[in-house]
Amino acid sequence: MQKLHELSGARLTRLMPTLHLFKIGVEFDMTGKEDWNAKAKPQYTSEQRNIGYAVTDLDRAFVTEFQKDLPVTEEPYADACAALGLSIEEVAAHAEKMKAAGALRRVSAVFRHQKAGFTFNAMGVWAVPQDSVAEVGRQMAEFKAVSHCYLRPTYPEWPYTIFTMVHGRSKEEAFGKISAIEQEVAQGVDHAILYSTKEYKKVRLEFYKPEFYDWAREHLGTEA
Repeated sequence: MQKLHELSGARLTRLMPTLHLFKIGVEFDMTGKEDWNAKAKPQYTSEQRNIGYAVTDLDRAFVTEFQKDLPVTEEPYADACAALGLSIEEVAAHAEKMKAAGALRRVSAVFRHQKAGFTFNAMGVWAVPQDSVAEVGRQMAEFKAVSHCYLRPTYPEWPYTIFTMVHGRSKEEAFGKISAIEQEVAQGVDHAILYSTKEYKKVRLEFYKPEFYDWAREHLGTEA
C-alpha cells in the first residue's frame, strides 16, 4: 500500500480493513414495491478470521480454479474437479474445511446488479460511538437494502466507524435508503454519503495471479 501511495502521488492514504463484518449479501427488490426500510436476517455474517491459517498448495489450486467464471453446463464444476484431480465430493469436503478454518468465505454466484438496473451506488458512513457499534451495526445489517455492512477503523480526519452499501435504480432511491437507515436507527449520528460519480476500475479480486507477482518484483523487488 505504501508503494501504491507513492506511485499515485496521493496526499494522504488510509487503510480501511474490515474490523467486523456485520453483513455481506445481496437482496435486491426486483419488483420495486418494497419499502426502503424492509428488513431481513443477514445472509452472511462472520466474526471468524483466518489469522494463522497455513495455506496449502491444494488451497491455492482450489482458489485458482474457483475464481474463474463457471461454464453454463449441466456439470459446471467438472472442469475444476478435473484440474484438481478430485471428485465433486472431495472438492465439496475441502471447501467446507477451508470455510471452517475461516480461509474461505463462501462459494456463490455473482449478481451483476448494474445489468439488472441498479446503476446507482451509495456508501453511507456513520460516526457511531465505539460503545454502540455492535448493536447499531447489527440493526443496520438487517435492512434488506444494505448489501455490505462493515466496521472499519477511524482516523483523526475520519470519524466514521460503520459503512453501509446500498444500490438503487436512481440516485433518489439510493439516497432514500440511506435516509431510511438514519431515520430508524441513526438519528443524530454524524454521517456522510460516498457517492460514485466516476468508476475508474472494477474487477473481481483474483488471487495467485502471475501479474501480481510480476508487479511485486518490479516495484517491491520481492515475490510478495
